[in-house]
Amino acid sequence: MKGATIWFTGLPCSGKTTVADKVYEILKKEGYRVERLDGDIIRKSPISKDLGFSKEDRRKNLERVAFISKLLSRNDVIVLATFVSPYNDIRRDIRDIIGPERFYLVWAKCPVEVCIERDVKGMYKKALAGEIQNFTGIDDPFEDPEDPAADLVMETDKESVDESVEKVLAFMKRRGIID
Repeated sequence: MKGATIWFTGLPCSGKTTVADKVYEILKKEGYRVERLDGDIIRKSPISKDLGFSKEDRRKNLERVAFISKLLSRNDVIVLATFVSPYNDIRRDIRDIIGPERFYLVWAKCPVEVCIERDVKGMYKKALAGEIQNFTGIDDPFEDPEDPAADLVMETDKESVDESVEKVLAFMKRRGIID
């Protein structure tokens, strides 16, 4: 086993967290050293609670998380990071911070219409009503990862959660991250 960061990107409600949480449970149960870093949790923590959602604040937030991921993964921890991380240039910078030998991008590809249907928090509804500004997928763009920037694509509108989980685990085995 080697330390690595599996960075899940995708629109809000695309399935990033759901899949990563299940992968985490499986890896933890199998005895791997694994950590979960999630956008909702990090945003409320001392690490990034001072930041908003402008492009520059998003960049700062993700750079901080990338640095933490680098430290963990170079110490043989598997990091499962779930962040919208909507821009290609920022994702490239994250890869550079962590190191390309330890960074793997997983895209939770899902149409915005499906994400809106899945939204139990009502965030899309608020964004569509103008109550939330700079909401990714509504008034702020999500740039599809440039080929071959995504190491793995989960089509979460077509795959079950378990199928996506199996896809991620198989990918990790192929890359030598897990046995």
